[in-house]
Amino acid sequence: MTKGEKISRRGFVRLALATPAGTFAGTLIAFGSSEETDRVKAMKDLERLEWGFVVDTTRCIGCGSCVRACKIENDVPDTFFRTWVERYEIDEDERVHVDSPGGALESFKRNLLPAERVIKGFFVPKLCNHCRSSACTQVCPVGASFHSPDGVVLVDKKHCVGCGYCVQACPYGCRYIDHRKGTADKCTLCYHRIRKGKMTACVEACPRDARICGDLRDPKSKVRRVLRERRYDVLKPDLGTDPKCYYVGLDLEVI
Repeated sequence: MTKGEKISRRGFVRLALATPAGTFAGTLIAFGSSEETDRVKAMKDLERLEWGFVVDTTRCIGCGSCVRACKIENDVPDTFFRTWVERYEIDEDERVHVDSPGGALESFKRNLLPAERVIKGFFVPKLCNHCRSSACTQVCPVGASFHSPDGVVLVDKKHCVGCGYCVQACPYGCRYIDHRKGTADKCTLCYHRIRKGKMTACVEACPRDARICGDLRDPKSKVRRVLRERRYDVLKPDLGTDPKCYYVGLDLEVI
């Protein structure tokens, strides 16, 4: 790239991820414009953050408020979900029964099992785990699935070809193809909101504070405090994806 060439947003992200930190800033500053200098500053500000998510299963009541809020905020198509809630019930024979009618969009209006047969029951919200070693970004043939500088797994809709490889690769079932646009889609932690200092739609809608989103690098953040004080687990830890969605009170039946 010559001194006078413009760097696109996509190229900026790729350059940031591919270039050692010590040389990246110097490379952009060498282009000479104040615009590139501002981008360097913005990149450094983002790299100081690492977004993570906590779900407290001991507080979730399966009301579906989070699902409805996400649907509205992100224009999620019918029959698909960026987040959903699963109901787990364990019967007298210790068999595990799981359902999620309509993703819990309208809560759970019918019993899964007769009450007298249930010895234990709980709800588990699901969403993209924004893994540090994400399988979805590794299989994307055009680089449309990528990590933002502040640790959020995103999809570049301008480059996504809708091949579905990432949908198949995700071990958590968090991705789908939006057939209205022909591109992959999933939870973005409401990136358009958190970048402006707002909270995710699902966190704002939860009446029980069962969801928490925040900066894992900030020792004073609520997510860090919860992870210090409570027992937590992650989904499918044996896969080595290093997910950043942490579950408080997660039962072994879910893991």
